[in-house]
Amino acid sequence: MAQEFQAGNKRIKPDEMLVLLGRYQMMPQFLRGLIIDEAIAGIECTEEEKGAAIAQLEAQYQLTTPEAKEAWLKSQNLTPEDLEAIATRPLKLEKYKQETWAHKVESYFLARKPYLDQVRYSLIRTKDLGLANELYFRIEGGEQSFAEIAKQYSQGVEANTGGLLGPVPIRQPHPLISQILSVSKPGQLWPPRALAEWFVIVRLEQLIPAQLDETMRRRLIDEMFETWINEQIKQMGPLRAIETNEPE
Repeated sequence: MAQEFQAGNKRIKPDEMLVLLGRYQMMPQFLRGLIIDEAIAGIECTEEEKGAAIAQLEAQYQLTTPEAKEAWLKSQNLTPEDLEAIATRPLKLEKYKQETWAHKVESYFLARKPYLDQVRYSLIRTKDLGLANELYFRIEGGEQSFAEIAKQYSQGVEANTGGLLGPVPIRQPHPLISQILSVSKPGQLWPPRALAEWFVIVRLEQLIPAQLDETMRRRLIDEMFETWINEQIKQMGPLRAIETNEPE
């Protein structure tokens, strides 16, 4: 006998479920869950870790009494075993990340460092080349400060901050500006450069080199994990129905 799903008065056939997962944009998250479950299947937690994880989940959902826990499990269609699996899943995933990518952080950091360094810089933009040249020489000659001129003449949002932007990753601005900043020394003022319909004057204010501290280490491990799991999702492809020889 063919089975169907039911939610309230709505009955859903298995093939319709696939359509709905796609329509509700839940397919990538579903596949992500499958891949993570397979990856962490061999990861163990101590009894102490399990207890702490369950206590944290119970506190999160205010499951302060056996009755509250039972009601929540029923509302979520879960068993106590499911509760433990849900509670320990983040811990197992973190252990898996550390085991898989922690030893690769240093080399990955060196490869990513040009994209992780940050800058503070000043910018003036105008569509008038003659004006851009005049403003450049005023700043270079010390007649007016960069901030004063930016507030008065710059035609972008940077006018609100006296031309000052950042800190931002050095590769975040337009490639031309990023290239200028990458070869600049702090305080170096560049003559007007054409950029689309604009002429821009740029000055590097501060270079902030990325540091491989604990926060950066965790960020890079997460980056490597996300790259890996997105590749796994692409390789897996969408969920699909297949014919089986099992009796209905």
